[in-house]
Amino acid sequence: MSYHGSGRASGYRRRISLFRRRQRSGELHVADPRFDDWPPVADYEDLPTARAFVAQLRDLGVPAELTADWPLDAAGRGDIALRVPPDRYGDATVILDGLDDD
Repeated sequence: MSYHGSGRASGYRRRISLFRRRQRSGELHVADPRFDDWPPVADYEDLPTARAFVAQLRDLGVPAELTADWPLDAAGRGDIALRVPPDRYGDATVILDGLDDD
C-alpha cells in the first residue's frame, strides 16, 4: 500500500512541521559560536530594547541577531550584543545612526 499522494502522507508531513523549531523574532542566542565572526554594531542592557532595534534592521533587509555570552538575569537584563554579518556592518551602522537621530 502506497501513501504517496494520499491525505495520510501529507497529514503526516504537516504534523512533523508543527514540531519544527522556528526562530522567533529577536531571539537571544546565548554562548552561540555561530555568530562569533559577526561584528557587534550595538550593545544593550535589556531585551525589549535590543529586540526593537534588531526588528528595525530586519525590517530594512539587514540580517541581524542578538547574542549574549551569559544568560540574562530574571529581569531580562544583561550584556546583549546586536550583531550583523561582516558584509552588512556598514549598512547596519548607518541605519542605527539614523534611528538614534530621531
